Amino acid sequence: MTIKVLVVDDSAFFRRRVTEILNAHTELQVIGDAANGQQAIEQTEKLRPDVITMDIEMPVMDGITAVRKIMAATPTPIIMFSSLTHDGAKATLDALDAGALDFLPKKFEDIAKDKKEGTQLLQERVKALGRKAGFMRRRQVARPTISKTPLSRNEVSRPHKPLAPISSRVSKESVTSSGPLRRSSGKSYKLLAVGTSTGGPVALQKLLTELPKNFKLPIILVQHMPAAFTPAFAMRLNSLCNIDVKEAENGDVLKPGTAYLAPGGKQMLIEGRAGNAVIKIMDDNSERITYKPSVDLSFGSAAKVYGGDVLGLVLTGMGADGREGCRMLKQRGATIWAQDEQSCVVYGMPQAVTVAGVSELSLSIDDMAPSILKELNHG
Repeated sequence: MTIKVLVVDDSAFFRRRVTEILNAHTELQVIGDAANGQQAIEQTEKLRPDVITMDIEMPVMDGITAVRKIMAATPTPIIMFSSLTHDGAKATLDALDAGALDFLPKKFEDIAKDKKEGTQLLQERVKALGRKAGFMRRRQVARPTISKTPLSRNEVSRPHKPLAPISSRVSKESVTSSGPLRRSSGKSYKLLAVGTSTGGPVALQKLLTELPKNFKLPIILVQHMPAAFTPAFAMRLNSLCNIDVKEAENGDVLKPGTAYLAPGGKQMLIEGRAGNAVIKIMDDNSERITYKPSVDLSFGSAAKVYGGDVLGLVLTGMGADGREGCRMLKQRGATIWAQDEQSCVVYGMPQAVTVAGVSELSLSIDDMAPSILKELNHG
């Protein structure tokens, strides 16, 4: 099936460049373009593309406003092009708040080894979002927002109404759920570890804003994200959550009720002993490891320090990063859960751990926080 794409940017040169890259792939076809947000809305209604690539800063109507209006009228998977700056990071988070599903640097070679890899990265990201188009047309699902208005840090999130019960043990051939966990396994934990990529910013906010201020465990977060984005993302999460959220720094001591976001472009490892574990941040210029930060490396280091006392979550994302790290955790006796296909932007990373037989439960992102609190017997 050919994925139809609308390219939106005020630069004619950039529109031509993106069009050439996408049309070079046999499964992608650019069916139209637009030079501003208002034209994007009109072309979306007229052409009904499967995916839209969207610039942020444009005349007449900016990309963020256009995304919001498109998602309200004609829900369509949208990938944003952003500059790798602090302001660009904030604007990109606003675009995700408005309903965009993914983002890439406008110079997408900046997160690739060479021009060829940058081209393939854009093509693969558009293909992945194209697979979500049909679902978005069939059902406009209410989604969490990355709101700019801070919540009270003393405000406790309302629990979701319990749905149908679910078994806590399922076969590796069919990992399914029909609602939040209803019964704790009785296992004890010392760390919550979360790995994610495409779609992760919205999923992480949905998860973390529902955890109470007195959350019992330290949390490590590994989100595939450029270095310019992680400080702004950590600050925004911290302003919204009851727990503390910070960009991890070398030497941070892991404390309950605090989430540590791995810095973009670096690796985050856990060292020491479970009762006094510390974070080690490392530069990584190796071409052997694709992701920086890497879920596999962070989860693998957590397995060495915490053994089986870890609840590991793999959320929406492209690829298979996290599968081997989860396997290491599982071998030590840890518990692994994955986000379900329906609530994922891209069912890649969760599928990898599920197919490998490492994940025990597959949960909707809406059910993830209530299930964690139930598993921990969190009062």
